[in-house]
Amino acid sequence: MENNNQKNQLNIEISDEVAEGKYSNLAIITHSPNEFIIDFAQMMPGTPKAKVRSRVIMNPLNAKRLYKALADNIAKYEQQFGTISDGGGIAPFSMGAPTAQA
Repeated sequence: MENNNQKNQLNIEISDEVAEGKYSNLAIITHSPNEFIIDFAQMMPGTPKAKVRSRVIMNPLNAKRLYKALADNIAKYEQQFGTISDGGGIAPFSMGAPTAQA
């Protein structure tokens, strides 16, 4: 069984720059028939402008896998630390394309 676990392990490398991460307090999600585009942005208080810090492009299958993994992790987080407030129902921005904001 130990040999089978070794086959299923994924070795992930991360550069120092990527490991530092980028802060985001806004996510804008758009999609086409073939892909989902998630722009992670940072919006400063009192400014009407947000700067995109990172863009991730995924196929629909992997986007759905991300959705399920995120839902699972949020449930585990809330079980350990308590319910996360939804921010009081603040309405998302709309930019004319099929988008969602998180």
